[in-house]
Amino acid sequence: MSRIFLSAFIAGALMSTSASAADHPIYSQTMKSLAGADVDLSKYEGKVLLIVNTASECGATPQYEPLQALHAKYKDQGLAVVGFPCNQFGKQEPGTDSEISSFCTENYGVEFDMFSKIDVNGKKAADLYQFLTSDATGLEDTGAIKWNFEKFLVSKDGKVLARYRTKTSPDDPAVISDIEAALAQ
Repeated sequence: MSRIFLSAFIAGALMSTSASAADHPIYSQTMKSLAGADVDLSKYEGKVLLIVNTASECGATPQYEPLQALHAKYKDQGLAVVGFPCNQFGKQEPGTDSEISSFCTENYGVEFDMFSKIDVNGKKAADLYQFLTSDATGLEDTGAIKWNFEKFLVSKDGKVLARYRTKTSPDDPAVISDIEAALAQ
C-alpha cells in the first residue's frame, strides 16, 4: 500500500509542478521579440535568467557589452540574458523595434534575446515587470524601476534571487558570483 501512496504523491507533485509553471508570474507570460514574434517565456524554465530593461541612448548603454559577454560565457551553462527596451526614462529608447535591433547588433554584437519595447512602471507596465518590482518576489529591494539597465537574477525554478540597480555593472564581481552560484544549483 505504501507504493500506491508514494506513486500518488509523486504524480501529484508532478501535476502541481506543471500547473504552477503555467501560473508562474514569469513563465506564464508571452512577450513580443524585436522581430515581432510571440515568445512564450516558459521556454526559459530551467534556465538562470538575467532580465534587464534597456535603452539605446543612455549613459548606461555600454552595459550591453558586459551583458553580451555574460551571454557568450554562460549561455551553454544555462544562463539566458533577456533584454526589454523601455522608453520611460528620459525618452532614451525612442527607436522602433527594427532600429533597436540594428543598434544592438551593430554596436554591441548583441546575440541574447531582446524583446519589443515595454513599460516597466505605471499602469501600463508589463505583467512581468509588475511581478519583478512587487513584494511577491521576496526581495528587500522592491518597488519601481528607477532607471535603465536595472537587472533581475532569476533562478532555474523561477525564484527572483537578486536585483541590481543601474550603477551595478553586469560584470561586477558580485553579479558574476551570484550568476555562477545560481548556475551551480
